[in-house]
Amino acid sequence: MSFAGSSATSKPARVDVALARSQSLADLLRRSARRHPGRLAVADGRSSRTFAQLDEDASRVAGALAARGVCPGERVGVLSRNSVDYVQTIFGVARAGAVLVPINFMLGPDEIGYVLAHSSAVALLAQDALLPVARDAAKAAGQLRIRVVYGEAPEGVMRDEGWEPFASLLGHEDTGDPAPLIAADDPAQILYTSGTESRPKGAVLSHAALIAQYGSCVIDGGMDRHDTELHAMPLFHCAQQHCFLVPDIQLGASSHILSGPDPAAVLEALERHRVTKFFAPPTVWISLLRHPDFDRRDLSSLRKGYYGAAIMPVEVLREIGERLPGVRLWNFYGQTEMAPVAVMLQPEDQLRKAGSAGQAALNVETRVVDSRGDDVAPGEIGEIVHRSPHAILGYLDDPEKTAEAFRGGWFHSGDLGVMDEEGYLTVVDRIKDMIKTGGENVASREVEEIIYEHPAVAEVAVVGVRHPSWIEAVVAIVATKPGVAVTEEELRAHTRARLAPFKVPKAVAFVDALPKNPSGKILKRELRERHADLAERIPGASPGR
Repeated sequence: MSFAGSSATSKPARVDVALARSQSLADLLRRSARRHPGRLAVADGRSSRTFAQLDEDASRVAGALAARGVCPGERVGVLSRNSVDYVQTIFGVARAGAVLVPINFMLGPDEIGYVLAHSSAVALLAQDALLPVARDAAKAAGQLRIRVVYGEAPEGVMRDEGWEPFASLLGHEDTGDPAPLIAADDPAQILYTSGTESRPKGAVLSHAALIAQYGSCVIDGGMDRHDTELHAMPLFHCAQQHCFLVPDIQLGASSHILSGPDPAAVLEALERHRVTKFFAPPTVWISLLRHPDFDRRDLSSLRKGYYGAAIMPVEVLREIGERLPGVRLWNFYGQTEMAPVAVMLQPEDQLRKAGSAGQAALNVETRVVDSRGDDVAPGEIGEIVHRSPHAILGYLDDPEKTAEAFRGGWFHSGDLGVMDEEGYLTVVDRIKDMIKTGGENVASREVEEIIYEHPAVAEVAVVGVRHPSWIEAVVAIVATKPGVAVTEEELRAHTRARLAPFKVPKAVAFVDALPKNPSGKILKRELRERHADLAERIPGASPGR
């Protein structure tokens, strides 16, 4: 008996077999459209699409891109806030066999130009509100052949710079499936990680990696086709797009999209759309709890809540349980390079294992290792590493960083963690965020958890600032609850009663709000720079002070 891959099988037959076995992002939408043609797929308050309509949109966009010369494997940038247009683009680019490059809309033109040039993007689709920065970025990149705008653009820009409306892609006459042969490990998207010491890296995610990750999210995350989800975090970020939006499309669940996580808008949408499922980082959950509309809105439909990007403070976790008693919570932990989920904490473990990231997800193995790559003992700190089909193919055009990240056959996360006897992981800190003070190591998260217990505190970030005696000094940046006052010494006394002396913040600064990126992560690097002058208030002393 001969098999499809053997030399006895003709090339046309092998291609037909490969097409019949296709498993790409575009296939997920097609299957849902066949199962649930008339069900609402996505809406943003401006437009809405059923699964059948969204499937047809994806084919039109794919056909239009192909007609404009975009070939399978070529890269297409997208710069936009959340919208139905964005969703149509995700699946249209996938159906064309091209590679989507989602771009952070908070970046400047030089940074966007770098992403476009580094990824060798041939096309850019940009929201009209972002057109000024998109035009400058396109000029900086230089190599773009196609420029598309969501919405309206000035006539002169359209005529002189070659921009065209997205409506012209959606108006493409051919609704047939271009059906390029997409292999499981063909790149689907390139997501750029935040830069630290250098330029951001392009994390290359394959169709197979993303789909394996969707399986982990759906099964371990308790998702199903009856969900109605609200998406408020940016779709350029892998968490909102790949943990929630695309799994919803795969399942046949309905999605409502907001342009951003404004607390009043989120609470109104949760009530109006009878949302059953919602994801946000802890900072956004905190903003909802503190908003005056929280207790005025009917949130009784909400049954599933998800958080990630940071560990939920235990005090906030308890408050959610008290004020939303019908909501089951999941913690998703991971990073872009894992597509992004690696570890999950289940609803039944939220209080039993409060503060933990959970256990490895369905399709993931996770270990905590020392510098030699050997397992550390339960309770000891080491680097968190993963092995999984979720993982990226590598960093675009960067074999050295790829080899470093995957040394020993495991993906090295750059996070420090502790594994307990039951296999539950607690994330201690980013390696780069561990504070080294007076010869001791301080995990910022441990100090933050204690400060969050103070009733006056709404948000806190603990960072290390350079100091001539301490090397780094532990400081806390605090935003208080409206109308509630607390002094620096009261907070230091609060932590002093609960922590070893070297972990107590040497200084506290009060701010109206903590700086965050669009995905809700607190920008600790910015805080370290902005509050470096706190070191001047801190005398040199022994670590016991």
